[in-house]
Amino acid sequence: MQNLRGLVRYRFRSDDDDVDVLLEGDADWVRRIISDMDLTEVGWMMPLAVNSTGIANSGVIMPQEETTSGKPKDMGPEPDPSRIPVVRRPIGELDLTAKLVEAGLMQPQTPTSDQLRDELAEIDPPHPAQGPMVVDPMAEAWLKELLRIVVRTHATTAISTETIALAASDYLGDREGMELELYLEGLFRSGKLVKVHGGDSVSWGPSPAWLSSSL
Repeated sequence: MQNLRGLVRYRFRSDDDDVDVLLEGDADWVRRIISDMDLTEVGWMMPLAVNSTGIANSGVIMPQEETTSGKPKDMGPEPDPSRIPVVRRPIGELDLTAKLVEAGLMQPQTPTSDQLRDELAEIDPPHPAQGPMVVDPMAEAWLKELLRIVVRTHATTAISTETIALAASDYLGDREGMELELYLEGLFRSGKLVKVHGGDSVSWGPSPAWLSSSL
């Protein structure tokens, strides 16, 4: 307690005597108050504001030596604003697609219903979906395969109700229009689909847990 310098916190509490003492301030001032209150043999004191600390073998945290400027030694070099490149362009003239191409990245393209239908026709029939919440086992299994293609092949998170109908209506019990939308809404409410609102249309995507499940 006697070796601390700078800002410190002193705390002494005694539930038996209903005493609770909390002091914060310069170490010398706190020690004088503790002495005046005859508390030098009780309580504990710790550094309040130190820039860096080290842990001794005893497990007691002790403040490390600071530099003459008052800053810790491990701050690194001073920042140099002149080394930060300045890029100015008129608002709205940044071509994100071109920048992605320059970086070797291609912007994801939403697949068409014809693409999805062709890719769906190439896979083997899936096993029927199982579970107490399944209304149409084969329709749900085919829908999962369709959305698996959408996510994993085309890196798209959701497709519209119309795209689903054009790509896989006959796989989904010939559901289309309002009937298909109500079916998708039921899967959304059961946590199997996510709904994406965009303008006047609604798109649907698979929840990760449902898409990764085997059945």
